[in-house]
Amino acid sequence: MSDILFLAHRVPYPPDRGDKIRAFHVLQHLCGHARVHLVAFADDARDLEAGPPAWLTGECKVLWRGKPRWRAVGEALLQHRPVSLTAFDDAGIRDAVADIMARHAVDTIYVFSGQMAQYLPPALPRRVVMDFVDMDSAKFADYAAAARGPSRWMMAREAKMLQAFERSIAERVDASLFVSTAEAALFRTETGADRVMAIENGINTQVFDPAADFARADAPDEVIVFTGQMDYRPNIEAVTWFAQAILPQIRAQHPQAHFAIVGRAPAQAVKALAKLPGVIVTGEVADVRGWLAASSVVVAPLKLARGIQNKVLEAMAMARPVVASVPAAEGIAHAGTIRVGSDASAIAGAVSALLADRDAAAALGQAARAQVQRRYSWAACLAPLDTVVAGGARQAA
Repeated sequence: MSDILFLAHRVPYPPDRGDKIRAFHVLQHLCGHARVHLVAFADDARDLEAGPPAWLTGECKVLWRGKPRWRAVGEALLQHRPVSLTAFDDAGIRDAVADIMARHAVDTIYVFSGQMAQYLPPALPRRVVMDFVDMDSAKFADYAAAARGPSRWMMAREAKMLQAFERSIAERVDASLFVSTAEAALFRTETGADRVMAIENGINTQVFDPAADFARADAPDEVIVFTGQMDYRPNIEAVTWFAQAILPQIRAQHPQAHFAIVGRAPAQAVKALAKLPGVIVTGEVADVRGWLAASSVVVAPLKLARGIQNKVLEAMAMARPVVASVPAAEGIAHAGTIRVGSDASAIAGAVSALLADRDAAAALGQAARAQVQRRYSWAACLAPLDTVVAGGARQAA
């Protein structure tokens, strides 16, 4: 196999948030088979300063993404393009791609996230793999359905234009990848694309192991935990819903129960939740395992979720009892080892039942860990990627 060019919308290392975790493991897997050159954006100063991992086999070019949203929106309206693309449109990345393509025998391009597909060169190499991860246009369609006024129009515009872009890219590439079979099926249905398949996320069960060496968080005895990037809209909506509509129902039966929102960059709306009875907002923590290990129950009450939620896999691997919403559980083959609630009352009831029966909660957590060990090792999840990347040459159109 010749060189691979890996394009990523965010530096894949360290693997400390959902999108970076998948990109990190895919990149590491590819580096075990070929020389891989990385071109990526950084939107966190620490990621910009961090050097590439020792196992990266090719060149690494990381550029700062600092375009303000108002400018990206203005460009999108003037150029009749999705904001998702103009926000990531950068001449420096385009130059970096051209430079690597000119100096190296790149025969495969792996594009991670739809925003980076705009950097595909006009003349494609032998093989192009497009890892959409999730169907972003469907996410914006969901946003539009819940919005009102100008925001509804803007989200509907984004959904329509982004789906057209996704369809056009799928027609050009050799494989379109998604994080779950449900997401892949949705993409086929909505776009009519073929050469679509699922490459699921995995979990490192040696790192996420309750017996591993890490510091346990100083948490209340009865604590319900949510983990995630806390400036991300679906996470903000999830914890707001839980704190305002679900936690009071739980505390009516379990007055000592607390809800800990654990994750970096909490938005002001999240910080404000700390004023509510029983709510803790930690901000960024050094090691999320400490809070998972201290939890009585881990919750994922997402109203909008696409694909496989890493936060759920991490909690399962840590042998914690998990209660999730239907969208958060949908992409995970959990085999009944997590509890799923369809509304606020159902989620509250499931959490309350686990708080009341610690033995049952512990047994559910152990069953969840056994399930991810069987089903979600990264080696098993990424094994089909070898065939996808090594496929034959593109047929002439």
